[in-house]
Amino acid sequence: MKHFKTEEWIDYVNQVASPKQQEAMQKHLATNCKRCNETVAQWERLQNTAAREASYQPSAAHVRVAKAAFAMVQRGGQPKETSGFVKVLFDSFLQPLQAGARSGLVGSRQMLYRADPYEIDIQIEAKPEGDRLIVTGQLLDVSTPGIVGRDVKITLSNHRGNVVHTTSNQFGEFSGEVENTGDLELSFPAHGNSPIVISLRNALGNLPGNKA
Repeated sequence: MKHFKTEEWIDYVNQVASPKQQEAMQKHLATNCKRCNETVAQWERLQNTAAREASYQPSAAHVRVAKAAFAMVQRGGQPKETSGFVKVLFDSFLQPLQAGARSGLVGSRQMLYRADPYEIDIQIEAKPEGDRLIVTGQLLDVSTPGIVGRDVKITLSNHRGNVVHTTSNQFGEFSGEVENTGDLELSFPAHGNSPIVISLRNALGNLPGNKA
């Protein structure tokens, strides 16, 4: 009995073999050749796995955190200390501009903070119409791997009396808008008595639309 080569079975599974070859291989499988049927089953499982992997899309929030953490590692520097127990792990404003890029054309700021027990991913954008800042982010509870900071009450303030309250959802994500006065403060309760406070002066620097 003639057995086909592995390369030929790969072409068969991927449906790139010639019609004549495809027909001959189907007839061979119909003889219940154990060796060749096992080979085909193996490559079909591999093809199905590859197809599922290609269709998988992580959530936007997880992508933001992964990109920020990776950029921090690439930078190779030590995290910058801020006041209290909050550490800056990544700040897009601290990254050098790529060759040919013009300052002030990017209307957003990406940051990643560490304040036990959380890692806080924050993105700030100037709203295209109106003098407002759009603040989105996510809380990850690093004390328990795989757990997000859900149902956390978060306060946004612009240091000029405009205060907005929001709560993180089941994925630890939150969002809110405040009047753009240039400054921004974000606070939420920690596991202890003192709240976690992230305060930014001139939050968007000299980007268009910022009133600093």
